[in-house]
Order: sequence, then C-alpha cells, then structure tokens
Amino acid sequence: MSQPNEPNSNGTSGEAPGVKPWGMIIAVAVIFALMIGFAVAWYVISDKTKRGPTWIDPGKVENKKAAQAVPEVAWTDVTAEAGIAFSHTTGAAGKKLLPETMGAGVAVLDIDNDGRQDLFLVNSCPWPDHSGAPKGPALMRNLGGGKFEDVTKAWGIDRAHYGMGVCAGDVDNDGFTDLFVTGIGDCRLYRNQAGKGFTDGTLAAGLAEPAAMAWSALKAEGYLAHRGKVDFPSSATFLDYDLDGQLDLFVATYVNWAPGIDLGIASTLTGDKRGYVSPRSFEGSQCKLFRNLGGGKFEDASDKAGVRVTESEGIGAGARKRDVAKALGVIAFDADHDGWPDLMVANDTVRNFFFHNEADPASAGGKGRKFVEMGLPQGAAYAEGQARAGMGIEYGEYLPGKTAVFVANFANEPVTFLAIDNKGTPPRFADRALAVGLAGPGPRVPMKFGASLLDFDLDGRLDLLLCNGHLEPDIGLVQASQSFPQAPKLFWNTGAQPRVYEGVEETPANAGLFKPLVGRGSAAFDYDGDGDLDLVLTANGGPCRLARNDQKLGHHYLRVRLEGDGKRANRSALGAVARVSVGGVVHERAVTGARGYLSQPELPLTFGLGGATQVDWLEVKWPFPGAKFERVAVEGIDREIVVKQAAGG
Repeated sequence: MSQPNEPNSNGTSGEAPGVKPWGMIIAVAVIFALMIGFAVAWYVISDKTKRGPTWIDPGKVENKKAAQAVPEVAWTDVTAEAGIAFSHTTGAAGKKLLPETMGAGVAVLDIDNDGRQDLFLVNSCPWPDHSGAPKGPALMRNLGGGKFEDVTKAWGIDRAHYGMGVCAGDVDNDGFTDLFVTGIGDCRLYRNQAGKGFTDGTLAAGLAEPAAMAWSALKAEGYLAHRGKVDFPSSATFLDYDLDGQLDLFVATYVNWAPGIDLGIASTLTGDKRGYVSPRSFEGSQCKLFRNLGGGKFEDASDKAGVRVTESEGIGAGARKRDVAKALGVIAFDADHDGWPDLMVANDTVRNFFFHNEADPASAGGKGRKFVEMGLPQGAAYAEGQARAGMGIEYGEYLPGKTAVFVANFANEPVTFLAIDNKGTPPRFADRALAVGLAGPGPRVPMKFGASLLDFDLDGRLDLLLCNGHLEPDIGLVQASQSFPQAPKLFWNTGAQPRVYEGVEETPANAGLFKPLVGRGSAAFDYDGDGDLDLVLTANGGPCRLARNDQKLGHHYLRVRLEGDGKRANRSALGAVARVSVGGVVHERAVTGARGYLSQPELPLTFGLGGATQVDWLEVKWPFPGAKFERVAVEGIDREIVVKQAAGG
C-alpha cells in the first residue's frame, strides 16, 4: 500500500508539483463555505425583502413566545333585563332550502337623534305555502337606563319579509338615519321621517327587484318547483364612492338560486337524510352598486362602476361568461389611504374581490370614479392559494399604523388575516393569520359567521370577536367535532408580535357572552352609556343576545361622534377618519358602514386610553376630495364628544 508522497507505480507523485494535498483540501473547503455563505445571505436578504422588515418568521418564534395574561372581563347576558324578546325565524319546514341556513343581521343606529344607540333586528319568514301570520323585524328604541322598548309597529316598519342583511345611513342628508334591508327577492329602503317613523321608499328610489326575481314570483301553489332565478342578496353597505356628499349603496349577492334549483340538487347528509346544499353546487351571481342621484333617487351603476365580475368558460369570443360572485360579506374602507373608499367582498367558496377605487377617464370631464377588481394581482383573492368559505368581514388597525382585513370562514378553516401594505397604490395584501395567532384550533374549528373588531378592555387596541354556529342542525351525526350551537370566540390584542391575538378563556364570569348559540351577525355598541363596548349577537332560528361588558379595569376612553355637513361630506360621515395620540402613540379609526356578517355596528368611534388621563391631540379628516386632517380641541375624557364639520371644512 502506498503512503503519502510515495511515487505511484508509474513513477509520478500523487499531487501536483509544489502543492501539498492538505492545502488543496482546505482551499476547496474555504471556497465551498464562501459559496454557501453567499447563498444563505442572498436567501435571507431576498426573504426579508419579500416579507417586509416588520414581519417575524412565525415558524421560528411564534410558539416560543409565552402566552400573555389576558385581562379578566365579565360579560352578562342582559337580553331579557333590557326588554328584548326578539327571536329569528328561518321558515324551515323540512325541505332544507339554502336561505334557511343564513340567519339575519342587526343594525345599530340612533333613530331619533337622542344620543342613545337603538337596534334594528332583521327577521325572515315562512315560505309561501305555509299559513299563519309571519313575525316581522324588531325595532328596539333605547330608553336609557339599560332598557329598550319595541317600537316596530309604531314606527311603521313591521312588514314581514324573508330578510337577510341591513345597513344604515342618512341617504338624503336630512340629519336622520335611514335603513336598507336586504331580503330574498324583496329589498327595502326605509326612509326616516324626522325621527318619528319610517316609510317605505323602495319603489320611489328605484331599488325594487325586477318582478321575475321578486318574492312575489314565488306563488304558494307549486313554489317548490319554481326554477326562475330569485334575487338572493346578503350584506349591503352605504358608502360615498364618488365623494359627492351623497351616500351610494353596494349590495352583495349570493348565488343563482330558486327553490326548484335547490331541490333538484342531490345532497345527502347520512342515510336518507337530506343535507343543506353547498354553495359550490350553485352558479354565481352579481353584486350591485346603486349611485345616489339625490332627490331620493338611485341608479344602477354596477356596469359603469365596474363591480360586475365574470369569467369565461372556454376560449374565444363565443365562450360563455360566468358570474363569479357568491358574496356574503362586504366592507368599504380606504385601503391605501388615498382618500377614496375601496371595497372588499368576502365570497363563499370562490375568490374574494378587492375593488380599488380609481378615476374614470371615460366619465364626463374625467372626474367620475370607478372600481377595478384586482383581488388576484394584489393578493386579496385567496389565502394559502385557495378559496375559502368567506362570510363575515372586518377591517381595522391591529397594531399602531398597521391595518388588515379579517374574514370569518367555514368550520376547520382559519381566519383569513390580510395584512395591508399601503405604501403604494394599489395596495398589496398578504395572509398573516399564522403570524398573529389566528390560525390555531381556537379560531379554526368553529363555523364562523360574524366578525367584529372592538376594544373591549379599553386599552387602545382592537380585539376580535367571532360569532359562531353551524348551518346543519344534524351535523353531530357526521362530525363529532362540530355542534349546531357554538360558543362565540373572543381574541384579545396583545399589542405586539408575534401572537398579536390571545384567546379569551371561558369562565363563569363571562358566560353571558360565551354561551353557545347558532350565531350569525354581531355588532358592537355602547348601549348603556358607560363608555365600554357591549355586543349584540343574532342567532339563526333563535333569540338574539345582548351581552353587557362589565369590565372593571379602570381604563379611560374617548368617544367621538362625527357629523358631516351634508354638502361637501355626507351627514353620516361615512368614510371620515379620526386619529388620537395617547402618550405619543397614534390610533386611527374610520367611520365605516355595514360590515361583519349582514350587520352594522354603531357609527360613533371609541378610543380606549388605557391608564392615560388625557389625549395629546385629536384629528379628523372628512370624506371629500382633497381633505386633510384637522386638529380638534378635546375638553376632558371619559365622555362622548360630537364633532361637526365646519362650513367649508
């Protein structure tokens, strides 16, 4: 056996002349290490560029951070004590028609401008072939002292229909809040008569459904065989998309539905038991945008404003255009802070829509506005590369200066958390549910409908409530992990990454909120005037719940109610933005219309101040073109202040 440096049998050495073998090995190793180092450095740099400088890799640190102690806050069910006896009816009679699963929403509004927040609870009704007087919705006037009275009939709003969602806003800028209620084949605009009652202004406004798609087309005899499309709206919201000072109306529409289509689709739950049909089995529909013309009139601007979304089936000019929307939730918000309201639509089993508000060169003088749907290129269409069952939707600040869209999804799907990079126009979205603690079993397992952001402990940070409940009464027969009634989930905002959200544990003290229900809509509001936010939850086919927030943390607050001038900006101030500096930390809130699931919370803004006893400053930006933030004087805290838009401001 040869040894190192011994000649080979051919008389030559086993190394190059003048080079030692160990030197070559070391040189190769150094070069290899440098290559690896450069590769790692390139990956780290490029990965940081993709993530953005503020994001921490959740796979490395999320589970290493200890859970933070969540503030203990008591919640009390005061529904009966407050005088609310409303219970939703689905009309279900054993046929299992899709609308029976949807439930109905709730709107918080001040119907008579007395400064107290009232409630409008949407109801559905029996199907056409079932006799008996159907119960209508409920309008509950806040009397103060924690009590409500039912004024539905007295206010002329007791007409029954198969209601779904609701939104509120002053459509005629007369200083009183109006209502728009969606329903199967029967949407209604209720005009507020100077705080003394409502009248039906649907026909006069041009908002009635075509006769062929209306509820009246479902005749009692043979309605189950009816296959002509019946209008199936879900959520709706008021917004001033063109900033002309008048509130326009966006209506989300679910699927192409009729009783005969529904019953013609096989859907077996177990054995011979029929289950409710999945929306995947229905064709999509189209959302609608109605522009406010003034004088109580609206025009259908859906095509002109760009909110109709279709996809081609096949190739070429002759390919069929398929309607895409299966919309359940909608929210209007200024995603890129350019002053113009955008729209996000939560779709069920198909991609979500992001409608970016842009100038319309084709309009008169080029001063009009239109929406461009760009959910796919801007990262809002999917989470984890696939469509989810989107239901309720919310938007707000999750950390100072950082905003996101929250979407409540189907059972065993995480919450979609679309963080917004608003450094450019249009903005970019990225799903960061794992990074903020909203992808684990707590938020994933239940069937999530309602979604509400609220600062329940008044520490200045927005927390998240999910209102849950299954759609299938017999779900326990096939899925042991699911139940029909389900407990709501509440997530406290820790104020820091990672794990921005920590789940609130159920205790006897907060059972008034966490008792299971077949949850659907939710809305936050301060019904008792104590400064902290209470919750109203709706149930499908059951009683609603008013949960009173009984926190005793000693935190302070400032409530801000904004009123536009009705000329440059709409009277409801929808789209206005207020921001408060507390100890050098700035928190921003926008006056937003309907959101969550089929519902609308109160319009006044609540800023939790934590232990601070004063604010540094308050600024307001009104919703009109070119508006800037204006400083507003604040005299004292732990109160509600009313800020009215100054003439020319």
